[in-house]
Amino acid sequence: MVKNWLHLARFLETLVSMISLAQRMDWIKPSATLAMTAKAIALKAEGQDVISLSAGEPDYDTPQWIKDAAIQAMVDGQTKYTPVGGTSLLKQAIIKKLKRDNGLVYEADQIVVGTGGKQVIFNGLMATINRGDEVIIPAPYWVSYPDIVSLFEGVPVFIECPIKNEFKLQPNQLANSITPKTKWIILNSPSNPTGCVYSKDELLALSEVLRINPHVNILTDDIYEYLLYDGNFFSNILSIAPNLYGRTLIVNGVSKAYSMTGWRIGYAAGPKQLIKAMTDLQSQSTSNPSSISQAAAVAAINGPHDFLNEWRESFSKRRDFVLNELANVPELQLIKPSGAFYLYIGCKGIIGKVTTQGNVIQNDNDFCTYLLEEHGVAAVSGDGFGLSPYFRISYATSQTNLAKACDRIKAAVTALRISR
Repeated sequence: MVKNWLHLARFLETLVSMISLAQRMDWIKPSATLAMTAKAIALKAEGQDVISLSAGEPDYDTPQWIKDAAIQAMVDGQTKYTPVGGTSLLKQAIIKKLKRDNGLVYEADQIVVGTGGKQVIFNGLMATINRGDEVIIPAPYWVSYPDIVSLFEGVPVFIECPIKNEFKLQPNQLANSITPKTKWIILNSPSNPTGCVYSKDELLALSEVLRINPHVNILTDDIYEYLLYDGNFFSNILSIAPNLYGRTLIVNGVSKAYSMTGWRIGYAAGPKQLIKAMTDLQSQSTSNPSSISQAAAVAAINGPHDFLNEWRESFSKRRDFVLNELANVPELQLIKPSGAFYLYIGCKGIIGKVTTQGNVIQNDNDFCTYLLEEHGVAAVSGDGFGLSPYFRISYATSQTNLAKACDRIKAAVTALRISR
C-alpha cells in the first residue's frame, strides 16, 4: 500500500513540476538526416531488411595510423583537459594544412577547434547574429544551417538554386538577395546534399558581388574538400578573393576526409576577434574537444593522404553505378555531381501517384516514407534540405548494398500507379 502511494505521489509531483520549454525550441526541428538514419536503425533492430542510404559518412574505417596515434596518446597520458580552443600541436597542423592545401596564412589565435564542424558553425553564428540579422542560405542546403540561424533569432534568407544551374548560386541571385540586414552568406562546396562543386570562375563571380557589399560576411563550409572526382580541384573563395580575408570564416574538419565522424573534431579559421569570441563561448559549453581525438586529428592532418586516391576512385565508381542504374527511370531526374558522396534526385514524376496500399504520394517525404516502409530503402526527403520534390541518397556504402538499393528503388517506382 505504501509503495502504491509513493508511486502516486511521484506521478502527481511530475505533473506539478513539469518544466516548460523555452520558446526558441519551437524554432528547432530534429535533423532530417539523423532522424531517417535512426528510423532505419530501429527497423533493422526489429528484424526488417533495410538498406540505409541516409547517413552522411564514409563507410571506410578510420586509417590505422590515426587510431595508433590515439592509442599512443592514451599510453602517454594525454587524457587531461586541453586548452579550450585546441592543443598547440593541432592548431599548428591546421595552420600548415591551410598553407599547404589552400595557400592561406593564419596564426594560432585565428584557429579554434571544436567538437565537430557543427559546433564550430553553431559557435560562429551565435557569436555574431543579432535579432533580425539575415543569413543568405542557397537551397538546397545542409539541414542544420537554417535552424542554427533561427535559434539566435536571425532570419534565414533562402535562395532556390534549381537543377538547371547544377544547384549552384548565381551572382545575380546573390546580388538581388543582399539587404542592409544581411550578416552572412553560407557557401558549401562540395555540397551536402547535392555534391555540386563551385569552379574558380563561379566563386570569382560571387566574390565580385561580395566585394561591393563589405557588410556581408562569408562562412565557407569546406568539410568535403578532399572528395572531388573527374579531375576537379577544390577551390576556396578566399584563395580566389584574398580581399575577403577579414570577413571570412573557414570551417573544416576530419570527419569526411579521414572517415572520423565519431571522433568529433572540426575547426575554423578566421578573424582573431571572432575566433576569440567562439573560444569564449566554447569555454562555457563543452570546453575543450576530446584530447584523444585531437591527437588523432594531428596524425590525420599531418599524415599521408595517398589513401584518398583509392577512396575517391571507389566513390566515383559507386556514383557512376547508381547513376547508370537509375538513368532509365523516367520519373526520376538526375545530374552527375563532382564531389562529396551524395545524389540529389528529382522525383517530380512520382508526385500524385498511388502506392499499392492506396496512399497518394503527395510530396517527397511521402515517397521516402513509402520507400523505407514498403521497400526497405532509407533515403532523406528534399524538404529537409529546402528544395522539393527531391530526395538524397548516399553512395558511401558497399557495391552490394547499392545494387540491392537500386533494384528496390526501381521496383518502388514501378509499383506506383497513376491516380484516378
